Amino acid sequence: MPVLVRGKSAEFIFEASIGFTSVEFESVKILNACYWSLALLVLLLVVSCKSAPKPPLPTVSKVDLAQYAGRWHEVARLPNAFQRDDSKAIAEYTPQADGSVKVVNTEMRPDGSQKQVVGSATAVPETGNSRLRVKFGGLAALAPASKEGNYWIIKLADDYSVALVGTPSRKFLWLLARDPKISESDKQVYLDEAKRLGFATDQLLHAKW
Repeated sequence: MPVLVRGKSAEFIFEASIGFTSVEFESVKILNACYWSLALLVLLLVVSCKSAPKPPLPTVSKVDLAQYAGRWHEVARLPNAFQRDDSKAIAEYTPQADGSVKVVNTEMRPDGSQKQVVGSATAVPETGNSRLRVKFGGLAALAPASKEGNYWIIKLADDYSVALVGTPSRKFLWLLARDPKISESDKQVYLDEAKRLGFATDQLLHAKW
């Protein structure tokens, strides 16, 4: 026989209590489902943003390596681990009989001493010599060379006086010139192109010659 509690049976109170608990439990389940759905959505958005492939990086159609040879001065660059705080970088390119290009990079360390590295560059086939694979000696020789090249000539003056060089990852960028001091207007033309192509030009280190 049901027991009356304040005019209502214990069975009613128990049933009502069970009903309330069920509703509360369902609410918690719904909230949890919403939370995890939202968390998953945010995670997918973050992953998709990080893994989104970079758009193809265009290069000049053709480069005459004999005309490109000679001395180049670094005007600006994106920070990188191998140059660190070095400055006044100069690159000397010399074509070799086997079709490769000898590379000699010289720059000044913060303490005033000079650093020099020697390497070799070979053109990636069917790229009009606009994409090169550059390898250096020492520990750098242990790093695998990308088949697509790690020295892409993105923009080049008609008279081969200024060149914009980068990598398809957009992590590396150099503005090179025959004369270390080019006009600000000419410099800006190349930097604007680099920015348009997705390089972080706001992080560039500008050489002081």
